[in-house]
Amino acid sequence: MRISTQNLFESGTVQLMGLQSSLAKLQQQIGSGRRILSPSDDPVGAARALEVSQSQSINTQYASNRQLATSTLTSVEGSLSSVTALLQDIHTAIVTAENTTLSDGERGFVATELAGRLDAMLGLANSRDALGNYVFSGYQTDTQAFVKTATGATYQGDLGQQSLQVEATRQMAVSNPGQSVFQGGAPGGAADVFKTLTDLINLLNTPVVTPADQANLAAGLATASSNIKLSIDGVSTVRASLGSRLQEIDSLNEAGIDRGLQYSQMLSEIQDIDYTEALTKLTQQQFTLEAAQRSFSIISKLSLFNFI
Repeated sequence: MRISTQNLFESGTVQLMGLQSSLAKLQQQIGSGRRILSPSDDPVGAARALEVSQSQSINTQYASNRQLATSTLTSVEGSLSSVTALLQDIHTAIVTAENTTLSDGERGFVATELAGRLDAMLGLANSRDALGNYVFSGYQTDTQAFVKTATGATYQGDLGQQSLQVEATRQMAVSNPGQSVFQGGAPGGAADVFKTLTDLINLLNTPVVTPADQANLAAGLATASSNIKLSIDGVSTVRASLGSRLQEIDSLNEAGIDRGLQYSQMLSEIQDIDYTEALTKLTQQQFTLEAAQRSFSIISKLSLFNFI
């Protein structure tokens, strides 16, 4: 069987191109740090890497949701902390007003102070978050939660609770409707802080002339004191719930970080290159290519005239 010079050159060229291609790909793998540069390199591994990457992306999104939930809950907690302090100040003012030696004018001073507290309470009830959304309006985040009226305040939001998906199986409420926080869920009831304050201010501005007026004042102050205590208890319950949710987020964050590390490790095992093995293989391929090039160079110079 005769091997023509053309066949000899074609065969040698194909072999050299194959070796150069393998070497170039290995160099690219080493440069990128990735064993899988395209799905064809390892179809099963590439599919698995895609699956893990998607899980990692979802895990990252949950982490972002938790960060937003933490920010929102912390903002609400800050507002309710101020509400608690304000309610305590109001209760202290009621205790002051219970002093039977106070004159009508002195009780009027207390009423003026409480009017300022009422406005401050409305301001807190209409708190907004960093995006300008009303935090106590339920789903109606672009609507002011409360509007002052002659008898207290009217709630303009709804009873919805905004929520965020903070884990695959956990959707967490990040808001509380203002009606449940500031009115005990029942406008005009005992826990309606706006009605209580409005009634209290009107009571303190009413002159005490007769024993019946004095009895009415005492009864009204007792009712106001009891109602404010109910409001404090209600706000404390909401704050306890917020604290519980923030603690849960901390636990979910720890689990999410661990899961993220696991995904990163899995991806590394699937697609990252073993540098020691790769560099050893690179040296071998370079040696093989150089040997093939020298061999091809020698063989390509042979002809019948070399033997004459």
